[in-house]
Amino acid sequence: MHNNGGVREEIDVSTTRGDLAVRLSELIQRRWSADVRAVGVHGSLAHGDDQDGSDVNLLVVTYRAGAGPRPALRRVDGTLVDLEVATGEEGLRRARQLTPRWPLDADRFVTTRVLHDPGGWFDQQRDVHLARLAEARPPEFTGLARHNWEMASAAHGRAVRLAEWYETDAALVMIAEARLRAALVAGFLTRTYFRNAADAVKRTGVAGADIQELASVLKTQAEELTARGRPVDGTLSALFDQGL
Repeated sequence: MHNNGGVREEIDVSTTRGDLAVRLSELIQRRWSADVRAVGVHGSLAHGDDQDGSDVNLLVVTYRAGAGPRPALRRVDGTLVDLEVATGEEGLRRARQLTPRWPLDADRFVTTRVLHDPGGWFDQQRDVHLARLAEARPPEFTGLARHNWEMASAAHGRAVRLAEWYETDAALVMIAEARLRAALVAGFLTRTYFRNAADAVKRTGVAGADIQELASVLKTQAEELTARGRPVDGTLSALFDQGL
């Protein structure tokens, strides 16, 4: 097994997921030896708490676009493998971005279990992302929080209407979307990132929130956003305010 950079702890090959990740990495390195810059895993394998039912989230970093294996999502020996491929430049560009999904994306930038990384690319990815966070000003996070609040409010409104029309299944889908978006709002307001969507709604306390409880959460968040100078409602001219 190769372990040449990034998070240096060895992956546990005694588990099905760990063994599969290592075998995949070694196969990729043999087949695309001149194209692959680094290979690592994120998610539960990176945190060392994977269990039966966990996925293998593998990132292959290449030197140039179109090189290396193709991205894929499929089961291998009963385990779901999410194989992502990106150039080193593209990967670092993503690490520099703050998008509305930041609370769900950040974990992968700072926690990776390395399988192959002779040049220390994963260390660079982590440092680039942490530097971006350090330079981000509060209004940037608040603006992204407001974006998610608008999405949460819209989903909540649809859930209310669907419930009134007895479209229960569709209403549940919208409630789930509203919960997740409300969790992302909380993540931005506190600069907290999460392992995944389930972790986000659980840690922010909205996992079991019903329509009425979500309305209360969104009201409180709207007040907080207003207090931070990013009100969720405004005049027509405010629509073109690019200050997030």
